[in-house]
Amino acid sequence: MRAQGWGGAGGALGIDVFFRAVEFHHQLLHVLQPSVFSGVLGQRRRAITMVPTLLLLGLSALIAPSASYSCYGDINALQAPTISCTAVRAPDCAAGIAAVRRTADADIIRLRKYEIPIKRVARNLCLDPALIAAIISQESRAGLLLDNGWDQGRQRFGLMQIDRRYHQPYGTWDSEEHINQCSTMLVLGINEMRVRHPTWTWDQQLRGGICAYRARIGNIQVYDEDPCGRDNSYVNSVIGRAQYFKRHGF
Repeated sequence: MRAQGWGGAGGALGIDVFFRAVEFHHQLLHVLQPSVFSGVLGQRRRAITMVPTLLLLGLSALIAPSASYSCYGDINALQAPTISCTAVRAPDCAAGIAAVRRTADADIIRLRKYEIPIKRVARNLCLDPALIAAIISQESRAGLLLDNGWDQGRQRFGLMQIDRRYHQPYGTWDSEEHINQCSTMLVLGINEMRVRHPTWTWDQQLRGGICAYRARIGNIQVYDEDPCGRDNSYVNSVIGRAQYFKRHGF
């Protein structure tokens, strides 16, 4: 059973309610032809038919700022320690978290192009859309670092940088199909941590799942300060980006 959470601006539930309300209103106006709306009686009927729409729009206004969904915990509750300079890619190393936030601030402009497919995939997988956006930002800077969809070594493909040596990429490099494939791999990694380490807390399992996504293998046996061991800065960077994107509508 899916656990529905609340929190995070611009959730898909509010968006769905809004568009359903608009669609309902248009259907009413189509069925009730203009000839029906004559005189005072017509004006009253117009007002009556608008009531359900206004109620739904009001509901969407209440829900939209706080609607979100995730079966894997609240991303804002995760702690992301200051990033060290070990095993971390430039330009994040020199300035740590501050640099992550600066790059996230630049990446969010490009991420807006993919906001709808990100949220659609997230809803289907019961995953936080901010986490998907964070991995896209971390892996490819939302496409900025790619050459026709590939990394410099032409081994990793797409916004979320799937490794073709281990997986067959689906779709084009920036397609919803690609986002869905890689996000599904992330979910599998998190669930693998749940099975292997049932005594871990939810945040340990989530961090372990992010690490497993990065490593492309689930070979994590112990949990110390961070499941990624020497590459803990990757997880911390993803968490920092996800929290930033969540505050900005993802």
